[in-house]
Amino acid sequence: MNKIQMDLRKHADVKVAEKNQYFFKTGKGEYGYGDIFIGVRSADLRKLAKNNITLGVRVIKSLIKSKVHEERALGLLILVYKYEKAKSEEEREKVYKIYLTMFKYINNWDLVDCSSPYIVGTYLLNRDRKILYTWVKSDHLWTKRIAMVANWWFIRKGDLREVFKMAELLLNDEHDLIHKVVGWMLREAGKKDLKKLEFFLKKHYKSMPRTMLRYSIEKFPEPLRQKYLKGII
Repeated sequence: MNKIQMDLRKHADVKVAEKNQYFFKTGKGEYGYGDIFIGVRSADLRKLAKNNITLGVRVIKSLIKSKVHEERALGLLILVYKYEKAKSEEEREKVYKIYLTMFKYINNWDLVDCSSPYIVGTYLLNRDRKILYTWVKSDHLWTKRIAMVANWWFIRKGDLREVFKMAELLLNDEHDLIHKVVGWMLREAGKKDLKKLEFFLKKHYKSMPRTMLRYSIEKFPEPLRQKYLKGII
C-alpha cells in the first residue's frame, strides 16, 4: 500500500461505507454489484486529490484500476485537477487520453459525473465530437453515461448542439440510470433555452420513459408539469 492509499484510509468511516454500499447499489443483481467502499466522504476525497495533483501517472492509473471505490474516485479527481491546472494543450490532451483508457474502471454514476464534464466536456468543447455518438450507442452503461454527461460542460457554455440529438438516440434505452441522466441533461438545457426543450418534449414526451420526462420537467411551473405528466399538452 502506497502513501496516498494510507492517507485515504485515515478518512475511512465504517458507517459511511455501509451507507454507500446501499446508496450505490452494490447488492447482487444491482448496477454496482461487488463494489467495495471504505467510507470516505466526498469533501475529503476532493481535498486529498487537490493535495496530490503532482502524483505520477503510474500511481494515478493504479488508483483508478483499484477495487476500492474511493481509490477510483480519488484517481479520477486527481486527473480532473491535473486537467484544470494544465498549462498547455499538450498537457490537457495527455490527461484526456489517459482518461479514455480508463473507461472500464469508471463504473458508477458518481465516478462518471465527477470526471466526464471536466475532462471530456472541456476537451471536446471546441473540437470534433463524433466520438460521443460512438459512445452513446455503446452497449456499456457507463460509456453511454460518460457521453451524455459530457454535455453538461457544453450546456454550461450555452452550447446545445449535441444534447437533444444524443437524448433522442437514448429515448428507447432500457436502463433507469440512462433515463435519469438524459432527463437531467434536458433539464439543464432547458435552463439555457426553454423553447428548445419544449420543442423536444412536445415531439417525444408521450413516448419517452417516465423517469426521463419527470427529470426533464422538474423545474417547470406545477400546472405545466402536470399537463406533461397527464399527456394533455
